[in-house]
Amino acid sequence: MRQFLVVLVVVCFLTPLFAADEDAKGQAMETKASSRVEDAGTVLNEIQAAPDKGIPQEILGSADCVAVVPSLLNGGFMFGGRYGKGVASCRTEKGWSAPAFFTIGGGSFGLQIGGQATDLVMLIMNKDGMNNLLSSKFKLGADASAAAGPVGRHAAADTDWKMRAQVLTYSRSRGLFAGLELSGAVITQDKDSTREFYGRMVPFKTSLTGQIAAPQQAYPFLSTLAKWAQVASGQVASK
Repeated sequence: MRQFLVVLVVVCFLTPLFAADEDAKGQAMETKASSRVEDAGTVLNEIQAAPDKGIPQEILGSADCVAVVPSLLNGGFMFGGRYGKGVASCRTEKGWSAPAFFTIGGGSFGLQIGGQATDLVMLIMNKDGMNNLLSSKFKLGADASAAAGPVGRHAAADTDWKMRAQVLTYSRSRGLFAGLELSGAVITQDKDSTREFYGRMVPFKTSLTGQIAAPQQAYPFLSTLAKWAQVASGQVASK
């Protein structure tokens, strides 16, 4: 009887601790998702605020969707790789859509000693590219054509960026912003972050086509995206 009482006391004591631990984990996950949204907005804002080194106005003003990966990880010893988590939004009749969370990963071979974190920006330029994005899983260079995007305030008149790629990719590493060749990377929906951010599973097609409203915590990214897209569209129209 005494042993039973001891066990009962221990269980009663530990149960709140386990519950508190689970709550802490849940709060940590929420913080990660919200932080990714904020980081994506910061990356885009810093890139576009840099004089003459951002995404050309013609390109940003024409993009159907914009995806940002803060700190895409690169490199390794002998066998390199890429892995990161990002957030995307697409144009809708009511403005920019609620964010969609995704992961991007892809392998490469060659002598790569060490590694570095790179901010990645991807612009989906047409309906075919957007349809690939809405499928929740596609491979750059296979399912969707991809190319390094031109850099500067304006795209050169002789560039064929409108025709040659569904996705234009950019990177920023150690302050250097440039077009990035990212063929072979696979983009899939980040279901864990989606559930954590929305409290339920939300397919890409539901969020990116404007079928749900964007929650308040999405605005650090969406407001920044809307600001620079409007600036780009305005400057292109005035030319």
